[in-house]
Amino acid sequence: YLYCGLPGRGFWMTAILAPRFLASAFAAGPALLILLCLIIRRVTNYDPGKEQIQSLAKIVAYAISINVFFFLCEIFTVFYSNIPEHMDHIKYLFVGLHGHGALVPWMWTSMGLMLISIILLVNPITRKNEGVLTVACIATFIGTWIDKGLGMISGGFVPNPLHHVNEYIPTIPEILIALGVWALGFFILTILFKIAVSVKEEVRA
Repeated sequence: YLYCGLPGRGFWMTAILAPRFLASAFAAGPALLILLCLIIRRVTNYDPGKEQIQSLAKIVAYAISINVFFFLCEIFTVFYSNIPEHMDHIKYLFVGLHGHGALVPWMWTSMGLMLISIILLVNPITRKNEGVLTVACIATFIGTWIDKGLGMISGGFVPNPLHHVNEYIPTIPEILIALGVWALGFFILTILFKIAVSVKEEVRA
């Protein structure tokens, strides 16, 4: 919500930014949870349940569809209004601006992955196939991570309020810090899942 109130950042100054962020969170979160449930089923004797997984898959399908729809609404608003400083952020992300386009392949990859996941998740036949569901969840998670982790943050900074293009490329220390945070998160998650699965297996025994 703080990003929405920055008048010098046209990419962020939109009322739909917060709903887009929430929609992507409701897509990526359950998608990761589905992947974890499928992993638990494979490596342990505990089955989270097909109905529960399918319920999560429906949430992912709705959320990722809403996320893409909101983004398309934003595209229409920006280009129909023809406001240069608002259009340049989108142009930088998807076609490049003034010879700079480091994020162009990333953003098209993100859009492609999210569209593929929508096609696979909206169709009940493909959604109920757990192999296809796995692919769709991976596509959803990676697509939304690129969209929000790279596109939303970097897209708001480039170009700057003076209309200069200064591309952001993460440094090695930043990459290592990010990997450390992810590693710590997965470490804690592994411990919690191990405890939860052990308790479930003991109860069933």
